[in-house]
Amino acid sequence: MRIIISHSSSEPIYKQIVYQLKELILKGQLKAGDALPSIRNLAKELQISVITTKRAYEELEREGFIQTVQGKGSFVATHNKEMLKKKKYSIVEEKLMEAVLAAKSLELTWNELIEILQQLYDKEA
Repeated sequence: MRIIISHSSSEPIYKQIVYQLKELILKGQLKAGDALPSIRNLAKELQISVITTKRAYEELEREGFIQTVQGKGSFVATHNKEMLKKKKYSIVEEKLMEAVLAAKSLELTWNELIEILQQLYDKEA
């Protein structure tokens, strides 16, 4: 598992960790039951505060992505497929809302926005 932290980013470090771990889980690179590094080990590896790592793990647990077992560590939570699908849709909706707001601020039409989206989708396929 590789997590990259940018100290120059405006995004707090704990959120960078949360985002990257969510991405690994949603893409299936981390599977249900997989053990995560201990809070202390991840903090040491990333050269950050244990408090920062703990905050990231707490947020991931609150959102249902991981579960912590006292004395054993943190693991990727077991998800049912429907819940995982909803989380994926939620992330896509959030990103598309950003695109819609940007398009409206630039006064692009619906058809222009769809055309851009189609080009990007085809390009990545």
